[in-house]
Amino acid sequence: MSERIQRRLAAIVAMDVAGFSYLVGEDEEGTLNALRSHRENLTDPLIAEFGGRIANTAGDSILAEFPSAVEAVRCVVAIQEGMADRNRDIAENRQVRFRVGVNVGDIVPHGNDLLGDGVNVAARIEALAPVGGVCISRAARDQVRDRLELHLNDLGEIEVKNIARPVRVFEVGLSFNGAVNTQVEPTPRERGPTSVYPTIVVLPFKNLSGDPEQEYFADGIFEDIITELSRFPEIIVIARPSAFSHKSSGETPEEVSHKLGARYFVEGSVRKGGDMVRITAQLVDGLTGARIWAERYDRKLTDIFEVQDEITQTVVANVPSQVAIAELKMAKRKPPREMSAYDLVLRGKRHHHKYTPEDNAEALRLLDAAIEVDPEYASAYAWKACTLGQALGLGCGGAPGELIERNLEAVHYGLSLDENDIECHRILAEFGMYYGDWNDAELHHARAFQLNPNDPRIISQRGELLTKLGNPEDALAWLRKANVCDPLTASGRAHLLARANLSAGNCEDALKAYKQIPKQRADHQAEMAACHSMLGQTEQSSACVQHVLISDPEFSVASYLARQKFKRADDLNRLRDSLLATSLPR
Repeated sequence: MSERIQRRLAAIVAMDVAGFSYLVGEDEEGTLNALRSHRENLTDPLIAEFGGRIANTAGDSILAEFPSAVEAVRCVVAIQEGMADRNRDIAENRQVRFRVGVNVGDIVPHGNDLLGDGVNVAARIEALAPVGGVCISRAARDQVRDRLELHLNDLGEIEVKNIARPVRVFEVGLSFNGAVNTQVEPTPRERGPTSVYPTIVVLPFKNLSGDPEQEYFADGIFEDIITELSRFPEIIVIARPSAFSHKSSGETPEEVSHKLGARYFVEGSVRKGGDMVRITAQLVDGLTGARIWAERYDRKLTDIFEVQDEITQTVVANVPSQVAIAELKMAKRKPPREMSAYDLVLRGKRHHHKYTPEDNAEALRLLDAAIEVDPEYASAYAWKACTLGQALGLGCGGAPGELIERNLEAVHYGLSLDENDIECHRILAEFGMYYGDWNDAELHHARAFQLNPNDPRIISQRGELLTKLGNPEDALAWLRKANVCDPLTASGRAHLLARANLSAGNCEDALKAYKQIPKQRADHQAEMAACHSMLGQTEQSSACVQHVLISDPEFSVASYLARQKFKRADDLNRLRDSLLATSLPR
């Protein structure tokens, strides 16, 4: 008979230093000395004072157990308040700050260390905590809610890695004035969205076929949409069990979204007839009842799983962008003092996309304001880097060397805050293509694609990268896929489709795509001149050359080619030959 595993119930605290790798990379000795001082003078004495025992310390992390959840939470609140005081006079980019997670569950002693599911859940909750903040599980919440005056933000049921069931997570509101915030926890019906990010609930799709066997198809689409929407970092998606529990409740969609604290909801239906299926989906503002986006899809059921995947990806590609548009409209109505970091980034992105020196400067101002509101918001640094890179292309905002240094510093710092930030990886892939660092471009694009293969920007980036790597035919397939998934923003990637066709020698298709570009620049007109020239259309080519020289009197083929990067010399040479065949200045 195998030896019986010894278990006991305990409150488990998991904590680690946010951005530790970045801090050590910038100043290893200073960071390690600061961490040692915080441990010796604050964290370890407080853990002992509140009756805890440190079980493990691996580098920047601490794992501790407490016999009481109340004392565990009191302890970590005291630690975070103490850390805020100790960091008060230290530059933000040099501060050592902890994330903390608290759980109550079974532990398995292993020497001095702790193992078991209770420890794993604490570690996952810690990863969800904001920098300088505390998150606790529902089990811990139940132990402390009537014993401590806490303001607890219900983040809902969250699916976490390697844990079979979703975990109900609560964020502890900290005031840092020497006491815990004394607001009582609001009820679900009183509470609106619980994050600066918009919250969405996907409701079970209705089976309108009159065929019970089609229920699994409707449920499959519902579940897949939840899974794939969850890949987008700047929306919070209510977990499947919470949404599915309302399938036959008789409540209206607005009532369900309000009860679950979701600002938006997605609903839809499936109707099958013969070998055809009609699927509808719509995104609705749960507060106002206004329909934001709706679409109908008619498909032949040759392969039911292929149809399910196609519809899922199309819906998922549209919903986040439509939510961002709705959120931007609300952000524009807010006074500056009430804007969150997320609101400021949305407004910054809007100016960034206008591609003018004035808008670029305003975008930088808004992104810096977002970073001031939330210094740990990785995507704000990523978009700042992107905007600095755009300033380089616009010829504004500083010397090229300075802009390059600042944009790389911003995006790498963002990645140090969150190594899974999709925007950071996407933008580093762009930088790799811009600078001709193909290893970096492929590495970071692959990571971004792995994190979210449904984002139309990442799908189209794959097309752009394949063009530059010398595979324009495959690039066209990816760019067309991006347009199918998100037709509303197709004009924004028309230049990528045009250049892939030009590289593939499809001059007529390239010209059709160039004509879809909302604001043609000198580079686009030069490429159009090359297309017309290769088609033997001399007059049209000359007209394009005239547009180039009006837009940019200093334009030359040599200066244009200096900005272009292709992995294979043959691709660049072919582009050069096509441009030299026009009347463009050499």
